[in-house]
Amino acid sequence: MAASHRLPAGKLPVDHLRTLVETVRSPHPRLLIGPRIGEDAAVIAGADTHLVVSTDPITFATDRIGWYAVHINANDVAVMGARPLWFSVVILLPQASATPTMAETIASDVRAACDGLGVTVCGGHTEVTHGIDRPLVIGQMIGEVAPARLIDKTRIGVGDHILVTRGVAIEGTAVLARERADRLQGRVDAVLLDRAAKLLLDPGISVVSAALAAADAGDVVHAMHDPTEGGLAAGLSELVAPSGLGARVVGERIRVLPETAAICDAVGLDPLNLLASGALLIAVASDADERVTAALRHAQIDVATIGEVRPGIDGLTISRDGRESPLEVKDRDEIARAFEDG
Repeated sequence: MAASHRLPAGKLPVDHLRTLVETVRSPHPRLLIGPRIGEDAAVIAGADTHLVVSTDPITFATDRIGWYAVHINANDVAVMGARPLWFSVVILLPQASATPTMAETIASDVRAACDGLGVTVCGGHTEVTHGIDRPLVIGQMIGEVAPARLIDKTRIGVGDHILVTRGVAIEGTAVLARERADRLQGRVDAVLLDRAAKLLLDPGISVVSAALAAADAGDVVHAMHDPTEGGLAAGLSELVAPSGLGARVVGERIRVLPETAAICDAVGLDPLNLLASGALLIAVASDADERVTAALRHAQIDVATIGEVRPGIDGLTISRDGRESPLEVKDRDEIARAFEDG
């Protein structure tokens, strides 16, 4: 890629990201899972317990960013079958608008989110810095998992069924309702817009309880992934990427929240490419749907089977009204376009 080429907001193009991953990758005898496309956490081997480590920033939201940072990183740990335990956080405050209240609010949100998950804040860094126009939070979550319980995406195989919990796109809908409420008023019903803003907390963006409940179902769970930036479409791509496989999903089986549908219709966004934290993708053995579904419903978590894993040559496809077509994975999340369009 030419040095002068400017990249748009959002995730790096996959080909460029693959080059960067190869640049930074370095072997270590205890590194079981390191940098790779579709992976959001690393696994470091221990004698009796493996460490699972994730690092993620919050860049689009400004409201409740401490809350987002904890849950986004905890999700990345939990999808490996691990329990999140320790959180380290970097809080960067904009020089032009930083106040003690701003810092205290973010810190309080971090503490509240950690308390809710049973996570301990173990360190971090805070500063006022130039060159940014809003606060930024970068989190690192560390968890532990027994070796036999580790869920590695490379176990996924052709014929595995794909399940998704709750619906899409909880996070993107909440962010738009909170950050762009003034632009949505008059275009989206006020009651629905208020409900959309509350999705951040109910059902919330955490998939920790869902991931741990699914892991309890046993070795029939071959892979899990929380779709974040790029929405469900990107999440499906990342679910199968470590194994070089494809996937086919049925559009009618994918639950798009009514709040999401209304907001996306109002501003012309594709809900399948919108920030989707709060949903969990699970690949299970083809005869294990009922077993995993029962475990999740026992934990009071809605779930549906939406498709299956296919050979890599098939790519990603979606069936609507019996007609199959490629599933579009956009270069950037729809929320980036919404923010740039104002």
